[in-house]
Amino acid sequence: MWWVVSAVLVAAAAAVAVTRRAEVGAAVRLISEVHPVRLIAAGAFEAASLGCLAAVQQWLLRAGGARVRLGVVAAIVLAANAIAGALPGGAAFAVAWIFRQLRRRGVEQALAGAVLLVAGVLSGLSLFVLLAAGVLMGGSAGPVAGLRPAVLVLVLCAAVVTGAAVGLSRLRWVRRRAWRVWRRLGVRSRRLWDAEQALIRLGRQVRAVRPGVRPWLWPATLALLNWALDLACLVACMWSLGVGVPWHGLLAAYALTQFAGSLRLTPGGLGVVETSLTALLVLYGLGTEQAIAVTLLYRAVSYWALQPVGWASGLGLTLTRGNRPSGGDTGG
Repeated sequence: MWWVVSAVLVAAAAAVAVTRRAEVGAAVRLISEVHPVRLIAAGAFEAASLGCLAAVQQWLLRAGGARVRLGVVAAIVLAANAIAGALPGGAAFAVAWIFRQLRRRGVEQALAGAVLLVAGVLSGLSLFVLLAAGVLMGGSAGPVAGLRPAVLVLVLCAAVVTGAAVGLSRLRWVRRRAWRVWRRLGVRSRRLWDAEQALIRLGRQVRAVRPGVRPWLWPATLALLNWALDLACLVACMWSLGVGVPWHGLLAAYALTQFAGSLRLTPGGLGVVETSLTALLVLYGLGTEQAIAVTLLYRAVSYWALQPVGWASGLGLTLTRGNRPSGGDTGG
């Protein structure tokens, strides 16, 4: 089914390119005049974004008792990013790749699964925070103004649920009841049982070092920085092209584009990301040729440039034998 969607999107993109060839030509001319130093800044922001993504996973691994060097985790993340962006159903292949690489380096199966699960949850929540902030900052006008009531309700519900969970967790009988339900779920499936044990161990390891919610603020911040620095890459692309930044709607446009791309209707969101971002930037005030140029340059930095780097990292990891984590501190 994926190839049908891909074919439709590619055909639609080709049709747009033909019917809008004047704007596409103007966009290409605009890209040819890009400021090289400012473009380097865009690349630096993207590299820092991926570094934060790798740091989240390394923090979770170390919290669970596994020590894998940050450079190794970064190489795994780069390779997984390339796989996710190049293959149909790439997200599933990327998760499997990370899991297999962690296992090669001595990380227990359950812990590897728990790390991937928690990292994914943190990433999704962080993107939702950006979307909520973007919609609320966009005001009562603009293409996403109609989403404000729904976002306000979701934010309020999240605050109420979080507050209730924190408050009820202080009651001993609530904790006992929740624990019994949790254990019953695990008894029904061996894999679920292993995942539960890994999550429990991960939580206990963190609490042993520093009790409370505060330790989780660091990986949550890193997950948020992953998206924020990628957004900074987009801003730097505008800066390098001399295009004014539509600050009032940029955050919402970026977050909506990332949500659309995360559906993985095509490898790497090809066609989906370009169409979504271009359309939203136009709706927020950019000229069509400016929006096309910004989108193409941003994708060149954040997608195309990372493909050869990721595949080279994957090749290096494949040719290198994984080592069991040692007892010494190998982090950073």
